[in-house]
Amino acid sequence: MKRTFLMTPGPSPVPSFVLKGLAKEIIHHRTDEFRAVLEDVDKGLKSVFSTANPVLILASSGTGAMEAAVSNLFSKEDKIITISGGKFGERWTEIGTVYGLNVVNMDIEWGNQPSLEDLNQLLDKNPDAKAVLTTLTETSTGTVFDVKSIAEICSKRGLLSIIDAISGLGQDLFLTDEWGVDVVVSGSQKGLMLPPGLGFISLSEKAKRALTNSNLPKYYFDLSKALKSYAKNDTPYTPAVSLIVGLKESLDYINKEGVIARCGRFAKMAIAAQKAAKSLGLDLFSKSPSASVTAICSPESIKSSEIVGILRKEHGLSIAGGQAKLKDKIFRIAHMGWINEKDLISCFSLLESVLQKLGHKFKPGSSLSVLEEVFHG
Repeated sequence: MKRTFLMTPGPSPVPSFVLKGLAKEIIHHRTDEFRAVLEDVDKGLKSVFSTANPVLILASSGTGAMEAAVSNLFSKEDKIITISGGKFGERWTEIGTVYGLNVVNMDIEWGNQPSLEDLNQLLDKNPDAKAVLTTLTETSTGTVFDVKSIAEICSKRGLLSIIDAISGLGQDLFLTDEWGVDVVVSGSQKGLMLPPGLGFISLSEKAKRALTNSNLPKYYFDLSKALKSYAKNDTPYTPAVSLIVGLKESLDYINKEGVIARCGRFAKMAIAAQKAAKSLGLDLFSKSPSASVTAICSPESIKSSEIVGILRKEHGLSIAGGQAKLKDKIFRIAHMGWINEKDLISCFSLLESVLQKLGHKFKPGSSLSVLEEVFHG
């Protein structure tokens, strides 16, 4: 039986020790037993988020946390600046528009990171803006943004900085408090090594003050209610009990390694993937590559969907293709969560096989030699 394995940028593989946590007999959520789990999870999340701020847990995907950020922090017709350089960055614009905000979008070329000079000029033209909403890791292009500098700009101007770290958290270095980021959203199915189903949102003191001024509609995602329950080590509504029990196991593992060390390890994997791709005569798509996912341009004569399809159907390996205007132009290999060096070596071994089958010319074994050199040279 062939092995099946995920190297997609979400969902990512769930390790066996987390699966065991998920499989435990369910417990009632209004008990001291579950509150003890919540207490441990709270400490673990703060460590992974690199923050002393509350990190609220929502029974949703990361997009739910994004929507909660918008619906709780703003009022109708408030002006916000969104930065979109890919499919997921566009989501901030879409959510803000749905809620009737005055959205000014800074649309950058896919694969680039935002120009700080351009952002400052845009903010000079929009002095009434309340916040900048952007992305740590644009998964659709394999690009990491300089959110540290963006948060610094926001802080100097008295604006909220709101960051989607759904894909990047745990691989791309992100220091919430040290960088002065006000709001961070994330999800369970990527760097945190869980199935989909949990969203997370951390709030600075400035962000918590902004909650009191919002007049947008919310009920289930009312973060003021969530904060009141959080103060009592509880949740306002029924939580995803089994996922939270599994989350404790993943957080324990991540924090035992340490966030800084972990980000360094994934940065090395990203460099290895980039060099391996180049050794096969393939170009990288991103000009600012992420430590979470590598976006690789498909050879001109080959559609990336062909590569993705053969890997999945014939070899049981799932990677991701391109989205929207990048469909059939790039493929994306994740290195996040539970994915390790051996997985990356297996991935490129199979990728070489598929590329040969599709007629791409390169020196066989070249990517494996590069990986060996980066990892063990």
